[in-house]
Amino acid sequence: MKQKLVQANLKDTSSPQEKDLELDCSVAGYDYKLPPELIAQNPAVPRDSSRLLVVNSPTTSIKTASLHHIFHDLPALLHSGDLLVMNNTRVIPARLYGYKSTGAKIQVLLLEERQYNCWLALVKPGKSFKQGTKIIFEPREAGRVGGDEGAGGDKGVGGDEGDKLISLSPSSSSSPHLLTATVLETDAATGGRLLQFDVPEGKTLVQLLEVFGEVPLPPYITASSAADDQYQTVYAKQPGAIAAPTAGLHFTPELLQKLRDRKINQAFVTLHVGVGTFRPVEVEDVTTHQMHEEWIEVPAATVEQIRATKAAGGRIIAVGTTAVRALEGAAQSGNLQPFCGKTDLFIYPGYQWRVVDGLITNFHLPRSSLLMLVSALIGRQRLLNIYNEAIAFGYRFYSFGDAMLILPSAVGVRS
Repeated sequence: MKQKLVQANLKDTSSPQEKDLELDCSVAGYDYKLPPELIAQNPAVPRDSSRLLVVNSPTTSIKTASLHHIFHDLPALLHSGDLLVMNNTRVIPARLYGYKSTGAKIQVLLLEERQYNCWLALVKPGKSFKQGTKIIFEPREAGRVGGDEGAGGDKGVGGDEGDKLISLSPSSSSSPHLLTATVLETDAATGGRLLQFDVPEGKTLVQLLEVFGEVPLPPYITASSAADDQYQTVYAKQPGAIAAPTAGLHFTPELLQKLRDRKINQAFVTLHVGVGTFRPVEVEDVTTHQMHEEWIEVPAATVEQIRATKAAGGRIIAVGTTAVRALEGAAQSGNLQPFCGKTDLFIYPGYQWRVVDGLITNFHLPRSSLLMLVSALIGRQRLLNIYNEAIAFGYRFYSFGDAMLILPSAVGVRS
């Protein structure tokens, strides 16, 4: 099936090269049309039965088509001595439902802990969350009935609140089984609120979220029957993300063992995925976009594995854009170093790569920073051509969708 290539309505420039550079810097250059039915609502079962589109040569999407595989073919597509670098973050049950002292129902999506048990959160309805407002949460089992557990909503906060809660009594707010929080202030950067949670001594909010929260799915997943553990990688370890590093969802324990058997090694970094990952870039000139910060850790052991791999002629294959951002963020001094802290690194065409040789990634939202990051690896128009091919072949998109493998042999060539 032949697909029309994505086009952007921008003024002409004096040469194709200048026009391409202009589109690289314009958010309109990262737009494409996706049939809604290709937005995956549920993951593949088993995980490694998802499809894998392989970009393997400098001419892929220019003179030759991509290769089409199943994800469990991955060991045969890599080389002995390659190193897969994976993000071992774990999604926390960051979505909470509760009510104010008036009985009005509310929704909260936790973003990050700013101080001890004080969290930045997106809230809905936002106008009612004024300084000093007290919020009351009940355990999930008591406060939830039926409904679509996968429903999303405005910028990932939540879906239709009408079917999320049973009638909750404000008079029960003194119960020891409830969790409360107080609004401290508004955060100008996100439009969210800083919430101070009243947590029993010796406990942390993260510990209580298993009782009070639910794992949040992205807003474009509106009809999912997936269990919570299907939105975690099998190697998830470090709690702190509000969204999964979705390229890693395709791995099974058996596949990881097959990779090890073929001397394809594995190393881990941590990047706690935030809500900014799913938000579109909202400025016309992408070079002026301010990237959201995310917490990363690149341990010394992983740095040593990467150095040893490169010294032996092996290749560094990042599993997901989050692993890319962690590795490249830890190498901003010019050389990869162990790092623990926040990064606001924004990768788009023209970026000078320091660590990553190849990439396993899902298919990303239009106008997203993730689409720009992958474009920096193989070229924007070339990537859009590949997306058109994936659409023509019925690949499933976004978090629960299929994957693509960009091999080092295909990197760095512009269309």
